[in-house]
Amino acid sequence: MPPIKLTTPLNDEIIENLRIGQKVLLNGAIYTGRDTAHKKMVELLDQGKPLPIDLKGQIIYYVGPSPAKPGQIIGSAGPTTASRMDVYTPRLLALGLKGMIGKGKRTPEVIKAIKQYKAVYFAAVGGAAALISRCIKSCDVIAYPELGPEAIRKLYVEDFPVIVINDSLGGDLYEEGLKIYAIK
Repeated sequence: MPPIKLTTPLNDEIIENLRIGQKVLLNGAIYTGRDTAHKKMVELLDQGKPLPIDLKGQIIYYVGPSPAKPGQIIGSAGPTTASRMDVYTPRLLALGLKGMIGKGKRTPEVIKAIKQYKAVYFAAVGGAAALISRCIKSCDVIAYPELGPEAIRKLYVEDFPVIVINDSLGGDLYEEGLKIYAIK
């Protein structure tokens, strides 16, 4: 089946039609953020202060890109392990975050929040960072420049390849894969 092309921002209707295992090509703006940026955002929420970005309908890519070489928009931009953000994720999903991109499994609490808030978790292929970076057409630091690679960036992407790992129905591609290959 050919990949589904989606343009950000995402909404409930788009999310409700995604299923685990579907290949997706993302287009439009996505944001970057890793654990330190997530911690800073939650600290702002705890203080009753606004976030540096409006999360409604947005996707956060868990990445800390390497520096761009001369003539490049961004350096290598492969996904980081998503579970590092799990302690913060339900709170951000409650604010309207609709998608996350990373690698690896999510905790049961995050999967429950994905279902509750109608969101989706995508995986990007680890080890293909140089190829993935070719899909990034612009890159601007939006917040926390002092964090270097972990600063929040706004990326504009074209045909950025991801796979649906956790859908809004509670589906988990990793769990389904284990069932397929389980010894009976």
